[in-house]
Amino acid sequence: MQVKFGTDGWRAIIAKDYTFDNLKLAALATARYIKTRPEKAKGICIGYDTRFMSKEFAEFTAEVISSQGIKVYLANSFVSTPAVSLFTKAKQLAGGIVITASHNPPVYNGFKVKAAYGGPAHPEAIAEIESYLTEIDSAQQIVPDRKLIESADLKTFYMNHLKASIDLQMIRDSRIKIAHNAMYGAGQDIITKLFDESMVSCYHCTVNPGFGGINPEPMPQYIGEFVDFFREVETDVAIINDGDADRIGMLDEHGDFVDSHKLFALILKYLVEDKHQRGEVAKTFALTDIIDRICRKHDLVMHELQVGFKHVSKLMTTNDILIGGEESGGIGITSFLPERDGVYIGLLILEIMTRKEKTLSELVQELYDEYGFFCYKRNDLHVSEEKKQAIITRAAVGDLTSIAGYKVLKFSDLDGCKYHFEGGWLLIRASGTEPVLRLYCEADSQEKVDNVLAFAAKLA
Repeated sequence: MQVKFGTDGWRAIIAKDYTFDNLKLAALATARYIKTRPEKAKGICIGYDTRFMSKEFAEFTAEVISSQGIKVYLANSFVSTPAVSLFTKAKQLAGGIVITASHNPPVYNGFKVKAAYGGPAHPEAIAEIESYLTEIDSAQQIVPDRKLIESADLKTFYMNHLKASIDLQMIRDSRIKIAHNAMYGAGQDIITKLFDESMVSCYHCTVNPGFGGINPEPMPQYIGEFVDFFREVETDVAIINDGDADRIGMLDEHGDFVDSHKLFALILKYLVEDKHQRGEVAKTFALTDIIDRICRKHDLVMHELQVGFKHVSKLMTTNDILIGGEESGGIGITSFLPERDGVYIGLLILEIMTRKEKTLSELVQELYDEYGFFCYKRNDLHVSEEKKQAIITRAAVGDLTSIAGYKVLKFSDLDGCKYHFEGGWLLIRASGTEPVLRLYCEADSQEKVDNVLAFAAKLA
């Protein structure tokens, strides 16, 4: 059995494990699950990103699902993951499927399952789908019912929802100049269609299944050339989205990277202090401690969850969650969608900038002035399984008294091994989507972050 769901769906290397045969198994198992849902008569929708063969994989998935007597709305072009989630929720469908490997390297493709509420399927639902995998006959013949497959313009549907949710006119009137780096992904064509051509400079907004040889993830190590482009075209702010546009990173007017930790904090402050909204807050184990401080100041209930937006999304459907997010660029506002959305979050930051008449760097400085300076970095170690396990085993003991010379104050193991030290924290955990070991660190100085990450890499 080569199909195994991880932190965010099933992902595998194309032609090795991500094959039509294995995709058939994933689709049949999902179809069996869909048949248990009360909305099953409404059917599902299927979208796909710009990866190699994604369109063909999506069409095949639609054929498999239709063969089980389930109505399918198939995207008529590549679309972002949030667009699929939105269509699923708005049309009250039984679920959605996105053929995407999100931010993973170009050799991967994937299979994300969305629930009727418009967000990642709960872990219990994924476990149920996985249980069906063992019962499916891999030799089962597929006879598509093409009358059940209907083409749908998910992208336009999604853009109309954005227009109703963001004060685009105020942003247009500001004449702010925006650079959009779609990283060759499914988020391209959206920002450009929402604003005048003179306001937007596009970068990597074409289809390139190789993603220019990098991972389509909005992190500093993958955007060096874009920063040069940004400074050349003299724009005011940049929105950077990953391969399926559910994640975000940004550049301020100086070309300095602003990660999702700061974006999450800025939006939380805006919703509570300017919009006077209330609610609970959900964050994953690897997200900034600044969120804790903001919640304490405003007397908001905060939930700390395992890594993976599916845990955040689940809480969004059961609790009165105002905003939820994760460290890797995924932020969601429940009133919009119980799903992370890199394009929507980028537009919301533009709204904040224009309403408050401040640059992004000025907003970040306000955050520092109130809560103290903080910086964050994640290192991905592509090491042998032996070394990976050795580092995890050493860290899991929880008996380190100092990290790179900084006194350890607390140890927690909600998801991985997290050491809180003087002025910051270190988290060590295995990726749920790639064969890598991730080292996360937040601290009150860049020097401290660098020292701690170097220390962690040598733990074995």
